[in-house]
Amino acid sequence: MHSRWIRLSACLLGLLFLAAGALQAACEEGTHRSGQARYIICTPTAGSWNGGLILYAHGYVSVPEGTANPSAWKAQLMLPGGPSLPDLVTQYGFAFAASSYTKDGLAVLQGVEDTMDLINVFKTRTGATPARVFVTGVSEGGLIAAKALEQYAAQLNGGLAACGPIGDFPRQINYFGDARVLFDYFFPGVLPPTAIDIPNDLISAWPLKAAEIASKLQANPLKTAQLISTGNIPIGLNPANAGDAIVSVLWYNVFATNDAKATLGGNPFDNNPRWYSGSLNDWLLNWKVARFDADFAAVTEMAKYQTTGNLRRPLVTLHTSWDPVVPAWQESTYAKKVAAAGKSHLLVRYPVPRYGHCAFNEGEVLVAFLTMVLHPYSF
Repeated sequence: MHSRWIRLSACLLGLLFLAAGALQAACEEGTHRSGQARYIICTPTAGSWNGGLILYAHGYVSVPEGTANPSAWKAQLMLPGGPSLPDLVTQYGFAFAASSYTKDGLAVLQGVEDTMDLINVFKTRTGATPARVFVTGVSEGGLIAAKALEQYAAQLNGGLAACGPIGDFPRQINYFGDARVLFDYFFPGVLPPTAIDIPNDLISAWPLKAAEIASKLQANPLKTAQLISTGNIPIGLNPANAGDAIVSVLWYNVFATNDAKATLGGNPFDNNPRWYSGSLNDWLLNWKVARFDADFAAVTEMAKYQTTGNLRRPLVTLHTSWDPVVPAWQESTYAKKVAAAGKSHLLVRYPVPRYGHCAFNEGEVLVAFLTMVLHPYSF
């Protein structure tokens, strides 16, 4: 199934490149969801709408980012070095709709509802009812897309989840926390005070602190290598990626921890007991590394963020093989859930052999997109 759809999508991609014109999306913006979430709706030029609607769930926007710039989420509507997502979608005859969420930071539950509400917003604003609706998302938005597809299959025809923590949400939380406590062990005193206590002055001073971290990593390659090994942080085939990978993961610890604790009702990170391995002295590491117990309330709340794998409509997953932020085991873990539910025929996986978080090019996005909209179970 996988290889057949790669070939079919590649062929149809070429045909659609020939058919698509250089059309500009006609967009409008507004407020929905009780005035807390902003939306953007884009439609093809008159007469060229094919009846399809693409919903897009954006990735993580930290509380400090969103507070400083309420439009920060809109930066994710652009492909790196490529066209805007609305232009990319509407040139093939689909309408496009995206939304901010009713809160910043950890907003998976809100994101599902805000994204699905776009269907009603689209109907109200355009006076038209879409014939087919697809949900897509990247990073945190990838989890939002997967959960929306599982929960609202009757309203959706398919989905695309790119580089999202769709397999095991608590394990993703622990991945960030593990990187922080291991960094504190190998580089003590650089990031005060602990992995679950993040002061505001550390957040505000992050650019300088990130530069300091990068400098220390470069100056201590042996410690850096042990941190990569014990934290199981993907860096790909180039050791020079280590600094970027570690700083990227630590960013989430610094910017996401306080909001995660507030949203989940307590500390969600738990590494007690956990045996870390891959250092020059694992016994010393495991004796001295900081240990934390997750709060029961947070553990209970995180169950709402887990996927089931019980698909009723097709889902395409797109993931780089060496993603340092949301490791590729998230995608393979989800595939096991889908298999256990007997729904593997509805899952199409596109691994991309590249380092980076959501580091896809336009062609890869288009192949995944076409696989989604042309999948036989999406009609």
